[in-house]
Amino acid sequence: MSDTVPIASVPATVDPAAIEPDALRDRYRAERDKRLRVDGNEQYVEIAGEFAHYLDDPYVEPIERPARTVSVEVAVVGGGFGGMLIGARLREAGIDDFVILEKGGDFGGTWYWNRYPGAACDVESYIYLPLLEELGFLPASKYTPAPEILAHSRRIAEHYGLYERSMLQTEVTEARWDETARRWTISTARSDTVRARFLCMANGPLHRPKLPGIEGVGTFAGHSFHTSRWDYEYTGGTSEGNLTGLADKVVGIIGTGATAVQCVPHLGRSARHLHVFQRTPSSIDVRNDRTTDPEWAASLQPGWQRRRQENFTNLTSGAFDTEDLVADGWTEIIAKLLLRARQGGLGTDPTEIAKVVELADFEKMNQIRGRVDDVIEDAGTADALKPWYRQFCKRPCFHDDYLPTFNRPNVTLVDTDGKGVDRITPRGVVANGVEYELDCLIYATGFEVGTDFTRRSGYQVYGSDGLTLTDKWADGVRTFHGLFSRGFPNCFIVSPAQSGFSVNFPHMLNEQAIHIADVVRRLTDDGVTRVEAAEAAEDAWVAEIVANSTMNLAFLEACTPGYYNNEGRPQVRAAQNGSYGKGPVAFARLLEHWRQTGELAGLERSR
Repeated sequence: MSDTVPIASVPATVDPAAIEPDALRDRYRAERDKRLRVDGNEQYVEIAGEFAHYLDDPYVEPIERPARTVSVEVAVVGGGFGGMLIGARLREAGIDDFVILEKGGDFGGTWYWNRYPGAACDVESYIYLPLLEELGFLPASKYTPAPEILAHSRRIAEHYGLYERSMLQTEVTEARWDETARRWTISTARSDTVRARFLCMANGPLHRPKLPGIEGVGTFAGHSFHTSRWDYEYTGGTSEGNLTGLADKVVGIIGTGATAVQCVPHLGRSARHLHVFQRTPSSIDVRNDRTTDPEWAASLQPGWQRRRQENFTNLTSGAFDTEDLVADGWTEIIAKLLLRARQGGLGTDPTEIAKVVELADFEKMNQIRGRVDDVIEDAGTADALKPWYRQFCKRPCFHDDYLPTFNRPNVTLVDTDGKGVDRITPRGVVANGVEYELDCLIYATGFEVGTDFTRRSGYQVYGSDGLTLTDKWADGVRTFHGLFSRGFPNCFIVSPAQSGFSVNFPHMLNEQAIHIADVVRRLTDDGVTRVEAAEAAEDAWVAEIVANSTMNLAFLEACTPGYYNNEGRPQVRAAQNGSYGKGPVAFARLLEHWRQTGELAGLERSR
C-alpha cells in the first residue's frame, strides 16, 4: 500500500464556468444569518450543579484512598496525549521525578472519555498515534478505531513507566505559585496537596463537555447522557456497535458534528426509531478506510513517522512539499487548493490566491453537496443535509456510512432550518412545533471552546502576587513561544494558542513535549529554581503572532456559526489568540533552533 501522490500530478486549475460565485455567496450568507444568535457561546450550559452527573465516569469504579501529600520536581496536569508525551520525553531526558494528575481512570484523554460507538480518528492513524516508532507498533488500519487508540495510550504509559508516576481519578481544583518556596502547590478534589518545582498544564483544548442551553434541558424524564460519557449499560453493545439495548427504544440525538457522524450509523442500525435533530449539517466527504498493508509496513525506514507527520502538516498548512505521503481528504482539501493556485501561475500574491482558493472551495463544496444527492434517496432529506458554507467554517467530516443511514425507514432527520430545537420536555424534544416522544436523548453537543480558562479547564491558576491566568489573559493570550506566560514562573502551558497548530494535533504536542523536557533538564542541571518569560520577550512574541496572523476575521464572520468562529461571534482578539502564522513546521523549527543556541533567550532565570 502506498498512498504517495507526486504534487506535480495535482490538477492545476479550477474551471470557473462550472461555478456561480455570486449565487453561492448569497446562499452562504442567507444560511449563516438563519443561525446567528445574540448569545453566541453563552447559548451553552456549563455542566455543573444539577447537570454535574453528565461528568460522571461510567467506565471505572471509583477508588477510595486517603488524601496524599506529594513533592516532585514536575507535575503534569492531564493524562491525554499531551501529558503522556511530556512524561515520555521527560523520561528520555533522564527526569524521573514527576507525577501526572488525571481525572479519568486511565490514560488516553479524549480517547478515554469518548468511547461512543464508531469512535475513531479522522486523521491518518500512522501520523496521529504518537511514538509509533519508539514502541515498534503500527495500527491495524489507516483510521484506527477508539479501542486501539486507548490500548496504544496504555502501551505508552506502560513503556515509559507512567502508571507508577500517576495519580488517576484525581481532578485538579487549583494551582498556586508559592514565591517563598519557589514551587507550585496543586490542590485536588481528593484533598491532595502536590508540590512541584515545575507545572506543565496539558489539559487539552477540547476538555470539558457542554450542553445546549435549550429551554427545559434538565426536565427530560427519560434516559439521557452525553456522547463523551456513553452509557453502554443502557444501550448495550460496545464501541463497535450492536446496541441491543435500543432495539425497543425511540432515541433522539442533538448535534450533527464529528461525533454524531460516527455514532449515528450505529444508532440507526440498533434503535427501534432514531430522530436526528439538526441545526446545521456537516460536510461529509469520503473516508475510504483500509487495513494496513504488511509490505508497506515492512518497507518503512527509520524516521518515517516524523517525515510523514511533517509532510502532512506542511501540506495542510499551505506549505510546499514535493509529494503527498498521506493522500487523504485533508490534504486534498487544503494542500491541493493552494497548490492549484500556485500552479496556475499566480505566484504568492495573497489576493489572487484567495480568489482562486475561493473558487476551488466552491468546487469542493459543490462536490460534497453532489455526493449527498448521489446517496440520499429522498429529495427533501437530501436538501436538508447539504452544507451551505465554506469548507473550513466547520470541521470537515469523513464517513462512508453516515449519509446512507438516512435512507433507513427507522431514521428521521428533523431539520430545524438553522433554528435548533424549540425546547425539551419530560417526554421528549419539541422541534418545528412538533413534540417527538423519546425513550432516550443523547447529547452530541461537543466541548467547551472559547470560554474563559477556568470554566474550560475546571481549575484556576494563581501566579505571582495572586494573579490569575484568567485575568492575565482577559484581553487576549500573552505568552512567549506559547508555553511561558510572565507572572506564572516555572509553568509550561500546552495549547495551540500562540504556538504551532496542525490538523494532526499530536504532532505539535510532541514538539512541545520535546521542548519542555529539554528546558526542564537544562534548568535542573544549572540549578535554576525560578524561570519566567521576560517582559520584552513576551511582548515581542505577542506582536509577532499578531503581525503574522493568518486569522481572517472577514472569513470567520461570513461563516455559519460554530466553535471555529465563537458561534458566529468571532472575537477581535482572535488573531492574538491564534497560532504561529508562519506555520506549524516553521514553529517547530524555531523551537529547535532556540534550543540549539543553548542560551534560553527570553527567559529570566535565578538560582
